[in-house]
Amino acid sequence: MSTAKVEYTPFDPKKMVFRRLGSSGLRVPVFSYGGLITTKLFFGVRSGPNATGLSRKHIIEGTKESLERLQLDYVDVLFAHRPDSTVPMEEVVRAFNYVIEKGWTFYWATSEWSAREIEEAHHVASRLGLIGPIAEQCQHHLLHRERPEKEYAPLYKKYDMGTTVWSALASGLLTGKYNDGIPEGSRFDDHKDFFKDTLKSLQEEEGKKKIEKVKALTRLAETELDCSVTHLALAWVAKHSTTSTVILGASKPEQVVDNLKALDVIPKLTPEILEKIEKIVDNKPAPLPTWGRPPLDPFGKL
Repeated sequence: MSTAKVEYTPFDPKKMVFRRLGSSGLRVPVFSYGGLITTKLFFGVRSGPNATGLSRKHIIEGTKESLERLQLDYVDVLFAHRPDSTVPMEEVVRAFNYVIEKGWTFYWATSEWSAREIEEAHHVASRLGLIGPIAEQCQHHLLHRERPEKEYAPLYKKYDMGTTVWSALASGLLTGKYNDGIPEGSRFDDHKDFFKDTLKSLQEEEGKKKIEKVKALTRLAETELDCSVTHLALAWVAKHSTTSTVILGASKPEQVVDNLKALDVIPKLTPEILEKIEKIVDNKPAPLPTWGRPPLDPFGKL
């Protein structure tokens, strides 16, 4: 095994691009690179009937305990890590607003919530004159598009909702490292039990089709954009106007710095390149049916 020291050039923070986090006035980097502190709750660290979920009790106690572990007085954003169908939405919304009023967080947001659940939270908040969630933390990548691009579409327009994207590289699949099998020391190799369903799917017809798509994207990235497929995949997610920030799931400092090269690729994603990407992945969510009505002018008010 090589023991040579890996050298890499640190990223210049002045090159970062910032966006608003959903409807808030909070500025966030388009690729997560510090500056903000967030935490999330739903799953607890203790056992017991009220140690998980989104009851008022767990939201308040969980927030206090999280701040104690972080040794902080407050965080910038508190995420409801999952929805809780066993708790009335009014209780959830009131509890998060209580946490905001106490100064323990500035904003609250959701993660892995359905459009219906997010809509209900906004409806309750509006009726009670309270603060609704500002963003949704969702999975969004070139091979997973239906929920973030179709299901959430009305929420972007109605509530100016933004997304904090996780798994933009499909657990590493969109890095191209699995194009020719599972390399030793890779995430899929080191965590076989955790990724057993994914590994099984890659041996099936649908999984093999995904690999072929990644291979085609790799060729496009290298021949027409002079970048890696990793940079292409990250830039593609960031290109979406509804994306507030993309979470970088790197395990090494040099991976973070390399991922940030995607900033230079975003301007290269011209309509022509995006069309080529669409032909490769062939999974753009179908628009909602209009039942024969003529289409609206795209430059008019929708």
